[in-house]
Amino acid sequence: MLLVHIKKYYEGTTGEEVPTDQYDALHISPVHIHKNKISHKKAILALGDEVVHHIRSHHDPYIEHRHEVRSDGMMTNH
Repeated sequence: MLLVHIKKYYEGTTGEEVPTDQYDALHISPVHIHKNKISHKKAILALGDEVVHHIRSHHDPYIEHRHEVRSDGMMTNH
């Protein structure tokens, strides 16, 4: 269920819809307790792959992060 929440959070904060055709084709959601463990595992892997693929294809994987030390010895992040 956590991965579904991560997908929804990402979509809500970026305004981008993550296509999940493979996941949707499996017709399994976290609340389907009658499905077997293998089916849920396939669904989790499919959803994870689709979310990661979307993020990697739409965003630069390298985020610039630098530190600066001020004259008073404090470090600031940018």
